[in-house]
Amino acid sequence: MTETTVLALLNRVAASSSIDEAWGHATVYFASLGFGRANYGFTRFRHVKTIGDPDDALFLSTCDADYVKRYFQGGFYAKTPVFRWAERSAGACTWAWVKEAYEAGRLSAEEAEAVRQNAAMGVTAGISISFPNATARAKGALGLIADHGLTHTSVEDIFACRREEIVAVANMMHLTIVHLPQLSRHRALSPRQREALEWVADGKTTQDVALLMGVSPAMVEKHLRLAREALAVETTAQAVAKGALLNMIFQRLPDMAQAAH
Repeated sequence: MTETTVLALLNRVAASSSIDEAWGHATVYFASLGFGRANYGFTRFRHVKTIGDPDDALFLSTCDADYVKRYFQGGFYAKTPVFRWAERSAGACTWAWVKEAYEAGRLSAEEAEAVRQNAAMGVTAGISISFPNATARAKGALGLIADHGLTHTSVEDIFACRREEIVAVANMMHLTIVHLPQLSRHRALSPRQREALEWVADGKTTQDVALLMGVSPAMVEKHLRLAREALAVETTAQAVAKGALLNMIFQRLPDMAQAAH
């Protein structure tokens, strides 16, 4: 890929209007290098030992449905050595160190079993990119799984040659995604719920919001109650804070049909 082509790709990713669009541009590029399978995760609600409520985290993947279900929904990701590396690190690395640590017996029993299970599913070589933390509780990481037939040596060669552009595309994708609305069926807000939260965030009272929205105060309270339920919080102040963190208010939102996972 020429420098001009890479710059054009970075511009397309940066101009994306939805998470799916940014993810699509980046993953087409990764696939062209031999990484047709990719996993991405991001949360703003990380605790010391957990990623927080999974419904508040964003998971994206180009892997098949069975692997996605096992990797994300089953919590398998948290047992893998590369995930644990990403939790405590920032930067990029290939998975050659995992192979070396496994063969030397330096992995925990749980990590070693995760390596064996991944190998049985054709997941061996790859690249991990752990993004710098924007806040103490935010964390994002990307895993690129080498296509069948690519060895650790092959991945090392690709990474040595293309490291800067791979990391640049990954960083642009991540920075674009974290500034776009994080929509899901679990955390969906209706346009009226979103509008009510935005007016509250602007300092308006229930009476003010009722006048501005052309509805009764009781209807405003209903919109706010449903927004609290959708965001799984107890107070309207918490709903405003969480909605802002998830980029669900004060944003030009795409249609839900185009929403990210």
